[in-house]
Amino acid sequence: MIEHQVNAAIQVLPTPGDSTHPYVIVDKAIEAIASTGLPYKVCPFETVVEGTYDEVMDAIRLAQEACYLAGAESVITNVKIQTSAKEDVTIESKVGKYE
Repeated sequence: MIEHQVNAAIQVLPTPGDSTHPYVIVDKAIEAIASTGLPYKVCPFETVVEGTYDEVMDAIRLAQEACYLAGAESVITNVKIQTSAKEDVTIESKVGKYE
């Protein structure tokens, strides 16, 4: 069981079912992640979110669902997850010194 905060980088690659630009669909996925209330950071190729393992997995599911609700015909979702047995994994600990 993972008890500490984890980080996940979520990248959705939607295929629109019509002429909708993929960025419009990606924006909806980011809105879904934001709606969770979890700390997140939008980056050029992915959005990083932190929370408990279950919260992060729920955010991934919501992002995928948002893509379909926005008109995606299919979605490829790339996910990278960092966990630690000893401490929380936070966005701040990785990039805080650069901001």
